[in-house]
Amino acid sequence: MTTTSQPPLGTPPGAGTPTTPTAPAGRPAAGRRSGSGPAAGGGRVWPVLRPVVLRLHFWAGVLVAPFLAIAALTGLLYAATPQVDQLLYSGVLHAASASGAVLPVDRQVAAARAAHPEGTVAAVEPAADPGATTRVVLDVPGLGEDKQRTVFVDPHTGAVRGSLTTWWDATPATTWVDGLHRTLHLGQVGRVYSEAAASWLWVLVLGGLALWVGRRRRRRRHLLAADLSASGRRRTLGWHAPTGVWVALPLLFLSATGLTWSHYAGDRFSALLDATRGHAPELDTALPAGPPAAGATVGGGHAGHHTTPAVPAPGSDAGGYDRVLAAAHGAGLDGPVKITPASGQAWTAAQIDNRWPVRLDQAAIDPTTGTVVHTTRWPDYPVAAKLSKLGVQAHMGVLFGPVNQILLAAVALGLLCLIVWGYRMWWQRRPAGTARLAAAPAPGAWRRLPKLPLALTVAAVAALGWALPVLGVSLALFLLLDAVGTLISRTRSRPASTRPQPTASAR
Repeated sequence: MTTTSQPPLGTPPGAGTPTTPTAPAGRPAAGRRSGSGPAAGGGRVWPVLRPVVLRLHFWAGVLVAPFLAIAALTGLLYAATPQVDQLLYSGVLHAASASGAVLPVDRQVAAARAAHPEGTVAAVEPAADPGATTRVVLDVPGLGEDKQRTVFVDPHTGAVRGSLTTWWDATPATTWVDGLHRTLHLGQVGRVYSEAAASWLWVLVLGGLALWVGRRRRRRRHLLAADLSASGRRRTLGWHAPTGVWVALPLLFLSATGLTWSHYAGDRFSALLDATRGHAPELDTALPAGPPAAGATVGGGHAGHHTTPAVPAPGSDAGGYDRVLAAAHGAGLDGPVKITPASGQAWTAAQIDNRWPVRLDQAAIDPTTGTVVHTTRWPDYPVAAKLSKLGVQAHMGVLFGPVNQILLAAVALGLLCLIVWGYRMWWQRRPAGTARLAAAPAPGAWRRLPKLPLALTVAAVAALGWALPVLGVSLALFLLLDAVGTLISRTRSRPASTRPQPTASAR
């Protein structure tokens, strides 16, 4: 959406200052050609760059705003999913009573397996709070990609409170809202919608900021507050632009974090982390070499191979969870912990507290002896991995609890208001007395850029096209359509004397 008022269409850049005569439409005015005039000298690039930013901001707003509106609405819904889960699944998420002795985890797992013998145990999350239930996660064939069955056990009585089909520990309601936000439930095709919204969001924000600050640099009174003395389109702009300034940083943050796990741009980001060794450290789950135990499987005779003692296999119901949990607590892993069994390897105990300050340490533990064989600590994460993890949790509304949710809701509502005000300004700029929509800002402005800014712009667009493929393809399409529009505009604006005249027989 347009975030600044503009002179009448066709007014050359720098209106309001002494101007040179205008050239025919589609041609730069005298003194504005590339490589000449004050703009080309580098002293006044913005008056020439502004029409390019204005046209890009306008068309991006008109075409991308529907995707942003969907992302804002579904994001607003996702921010409320913790409360929705408590409303819909309170019976399984909470124990019957928060008092009483807590049963051994092995007994709780056995109770879950007695009620649900299907599949194998993939993970166990012992109840972290007295009033919560223990989660026994089962891998069950036929549930769907990355879907699991989670059985909820009362830690005080061992009674099974129920079961849910979960996706990465998310309840069915949260899974459905998440799919709506990410893909509109259209699969891989739908992921393009969310990536397009995230890719263009920062372009719209930075373009709008540049236009607004450029317009208000001499009048700072209404830079951050609405101009209530204005009327009509200027009044709408007076609400649209300051609101955009207030939510600019959160929107840029949501754009950046959303792109990190998008399809195409996410692959680029992952490759960057690979190149810079910015991924989170992997926990080594290899058991140390030792004398073979009864029933042990021995590795090959090559040097460096470990002799692996027998360990309870996942889904064997052989126990070992209490021993691993006690060892994890001894290693300093407090709070919510997730135990993941493994066959022939150490079991993993990982903190899963994603609220600030996060607790994300991990320990590899021998389930037969309770020995901690390897650990990874949150302070050891690379800076890039820390920022990525914290950014994702904040994007999901988890990092700061309810405060995070409220902030996300406010930003989503602000973005929806920006979209409505942007379309309203377009409508208010229509020709008086008609229902016809207003024309877009004049095409071809990019051809008036001086050579150096033009070259830098082309290089930046090429780099962005590689890093953000969806943005690159859509931007190339925009430039192509803009070039076609410029050609059509130039054809229509040719003097009548140069146009073919109808013959007498045709009159």
